Amino acid sequence: MKNNKKQVVFYCLALLLATISMGVAALESDAQQPITIDSNTAIYNDASGTSTYTGNVISVQGSIRVNSEKLVVYLKDGEAEKLVFTGTPARFKQTPNKGGDDIVGEALTGEYYPKQNLLVLMDQAVVKQGNATYASKYIQYDIKNSMVKAGEKASDSKRVHVILKPKAAQ
Repeated sequence: MKNNKKQVVFYCLALLLATISMGVAALESDAQQPITIDSNTAIYNDASGTSTYTGNVISVQGSIRVNSEKLVVYLKDGEAEKLVFTGTPARFKQTPNKGGDDIVGEALTGEYYPKQNLLVLMDQAVVKQGNATYASKYIQYDIKNSMVKAGEKASDSKRVHVILKPKAAQ
């Protein structure tokens, strides 16, 4: 029975990766755009190299938009190295290519690494694109290549749940 569970998880993960990564690339301009942040409050701590934003936080970089309750930006040499956002849930959206379906997601906690084009969603993480929905405790989203990795092979507690809806009849 345990091998069957592993096979199902492997199959779902393979299907997930194939569905999301089929020739879809993020808008090339996203990575070159500045990150803009709007919030109710902002605190900059020069000693720790962090900026903390709270209250209806909206952060945008190109077509990537994150709405959260709190955002902490970790700076290194004057550049954003990591952004940690939290919410109940925090939400993101990206337009992977012009005319394509947006990729949307949510989680209680997220980490964004701008230099690696990597978004990590943790705790009640869900990613949707078109007719597909992916849910897990842990999801990595490669923004540049629009590729999702969910769950962990070594853990049954971080299983992936996938729903693939049929397209509507024309």
